[in-house]
Amino acid sequence: MEKVLILVIDGCAPEYFTEKTAPHIFRLAKKTGFAKRILCAVPSVTNVNHACILSGKWPEETGVVGNYFYNPETGREGFIEERGYMKAPTILQRCKEAGGKTALLTVKGKILGVYGDGADIGISAQTPDRGQLEQYGLDMPPAIQSGESTQWIIKAAYQCIKIADPDMVYCTTNDYIFHHYAPGHKEAVAQIAAIDEYVEKICTLDPGRQIYITADHGMNQKSTIVNFQSIAERAGFAVYCLPPLKDRYVENHIYQEGGMLYVFLKDKSQAAAFFDFAKNHHHVEQVLPKEEAAEIYHLPAGRIGDYVLFSGKDSAFGEVEGECITTDASRTHGSLHERDIPLVALNPAASEEKYLYNKDIVARLSL
Repeated sequence: MEKVLILVIDGCAPEYFTEKTAPHIFRLAKKTGFAKRILCAVPSVTNVNHACILSGKWPEETGVVGNYFYNPETGREGFIEERGYMKAPTILQRCKEAGGKTALLTVKGKILGVYGDGADIGISAQTPDRGQLEQYGLDMPPAIQSGESTQWIIKAAYQCIKIADPDMVYCTTNDYIFHHYAPGHKEAVAQIAAIDEYVEKICTLDPGRQIYITADHGMNQKSTIVNFQSIAERAGFAVYCLPPLKDRYVENHIYQEGGMLYVFLKDKSQAAAFFDFAKNHHHVEQVLPKEEAAEIYHLPAGRIGDYVLFSGKDSAFGEVEGECITTDASRTHGSLHERDIPLVALNPAASEEKYLYNKDIVARLSL
């Protein structure tokens, strides 16, 4: 069985991860693999793309369409943080069933909660286990909303490989730094430098291991936050606007702001009028009926409302007072403009042209 490490740098737009900021990794890529830009799945949010990367499947097969759910029949809604939402088997489950040893390491505890099935070893910086810390020679983790949390989790991956030598390792960071600092800022540079250091150590320790370094989504600065729920209601529409980005990590997006909405019509007779209204609204870049959005972006049509709305590159939909605000304090994702992400592959399973999306990493693996 081939040994694999998949490292997901949460929120890492390609501008963060370059030959200048990660010289060791890019040097290794020239020798044993490649570096390129690829695309993430839509919506460009965390849960959706971890599901795609872990399974090698699109959301229409994973069933995961956001960080938050809403059931229009019951009115039930909430955060997606536990098992039961992921419908496709993951590479961790497949590897374990084939007799391999698996590990899932994450800063955010919800990743272990949602995708932990099949992990022999599960390490979370948010909910550390003292026995594991002692076993792998780790200090107590820092606050998850810090740059140090990335260094901690990648060191944990190194220690895990060194001591337990799992066949399949899936490791993911937190995007707190990228939500607050643009490419080139010292905090962002330091985060990539820590990854660069430990990936080189892992390559020295286990030079034959396949290593894939990518992201779940990118990140952009936003100047306008739009409350489309309020806008639609004031225009006379009975709707529920679900932001698929919404999660508990409000330090990352204080307005729960993201670049995409699922719009559920409470009054189906308003469908045509709402489409025309949204299509012509200056804060909406694109509106698609659910069937069209499902076909284009491989989404399950029954889970994404009646219409899907996209914001522009400089704006986002969020929970703000009134209809919109102007701000310089928002860096976020979720739209079509945060689909660009990096991929560096060392000792890859397939040739460079076979990788177009982050889901292709696992889609190209064979057990």
